[in-house]
Amino acid sequence: MSSAPRTSPATWEIWFDGAAFPNPGRMGIGALILGPAGERHECSLTLPHSGCNNEAELQALHHALEYLRQSGASHAPILARGDSDFAIRHLRDALDTRVPHLQTLLTTTRQLIQDFPALQLAWVPRHRNGAADRLSRGALGLVDKPAEVPKGKKRRRGQR
Repeated sequence: MSSAPRTSPATWEIWFDGAAFPNPGRMGIGALILGPAGERHECSLTLPHSGCNNEAELQALHHALEYLRQSGASHAPILARGDSDFAIRHLRDALDTRVPHLQTLLTTTRQLIQDFPALQLAWVPRHRNGAADRLSRGALGLVDKPAEVPKGKKRRRGQR
């Protein structure tokens, strides 16, 4: 059984992603924010400096959290989902990195997260994060990249 996070009717959802092209290179961020009353906000921005995919992913989450804080949703339950193993693990498990600018970004994002007492971070596979991926890639003028869906076990004829 999976212990995937569940949302309550009053939960805000963030789906975030970042892209760097080439990696490192120009960065685009994308976030889809869904509110409990049907609110929908899409963010697709090109960042003014270059960097790596990990930085773009962190910037996307940071931007989405800033948007929610400015919208007055900091005390509501929030579920933030992203396909960045780096961002989720480093923020959730308080891991460090040797890259100075990433360490600075992790620190500022952790400080921002403290403003959200009911925030959960969840990793999702890339194929489940399509909307945020399209927004981040679109910011760079890149076409959609089809996500590979994991294939299940092949069934033999006659098996169900």
